Amino acid sequence: MKELVIISGKGGTGKTSVISAFASLAESKVLCDADVDAADLHLIMAPEIKERHDFDSGNTAKIDPDKCTQCDLCRDLCRWDAISEDYVVDEMECEGCGVCYYFCPEKAIEFPINTCGEWFISDTRFGPMAHARLGLAEENSGKLVALIRKEGRELAEKMNLDLLLTDGPPGVGCPVIASLGGASAVLIVAEPTISGKHDMERVSELAAFFKVPAMLCVNKFDINPEMGEAIEAFAKEKNIKIMGRVPFDPAFTHAMVQGKTIVEFDAQGEGSRAVKAVWEHLAKNL
Repeated sequence: MKELVIISGKGGTGKTSVISAFASLAESKVLCDADVDAADLHLIMAPEIKERHDFDSGNTAKIDPDKCTQCDLCRDLCRWDAISEDYVVDEMECEGCGVCYYFCPEKAIEFPINTCGEWFISDTRFGPMAHARLGLAEENSGKLVALIRKEGRELAEKMNLDLLLTDGPPGVGCPVIASLGGASAVLIVAEPTISGKHDMERVSELAAFFKVPAMLCVNKFDINPEMGEAIEAFAKEKNIKIMGRVPFDPAFTHAMVQGKTIVEFDAQGEGSRAVKAVWEHLAKNL
């Protein structure tokens, strides 16, 4: 089984539109939405949820006022100033280190595990899908990304499917790092702008660090051909294979509004033909 992770280095490059088109073209695959902080692949895939599970990770201290003697030890030990003068824990400030819990002489501090979100196994019109939703302002998104990729791989192995298509998070932070480990290859979807080039360079360095083969697709290439060519020149310099160019096509937006992939919405359109060409090139390289 191979895993192709679609990443971008920044948001708004069209990564989800591209992977949804791949979903309608690829065979024998499982879909995985690892962009758990702002999941949106489900808006196009319209998944029918078959399994729903809580995602529990991290702890937050809670003080029992009936046991607390206000000895001030917990406030002195807390590095984050998360305990108020009234001996109430500010959940937004608490980092869950557990020092107050372990050293409280009165055992007045509880340390329950947090429920940070949910993860799902679903059916879609293009096959099975593993996806998740992190709660508002919750942390540990890297752990949830790792979990949802693991569930996607296990689902593919269970169903004897040979490809896992993963919609990775944007940026270069912890969630992206969690999406790269063990992947067969990554496809970087870049946009032809100064910030797009900069972020593409950063995420390509991250893929190289983890020794994951990287490939490139420049989306909306024709809005700034000069910058698109500069991005491709950088890719060639770094031995990143270029899979193709996708032009700006309003049909992508129209398709998204209708909950369809570009291939479903306008199979013979310019954008659709370009994405098909990119997928054919990708399939050969995988």
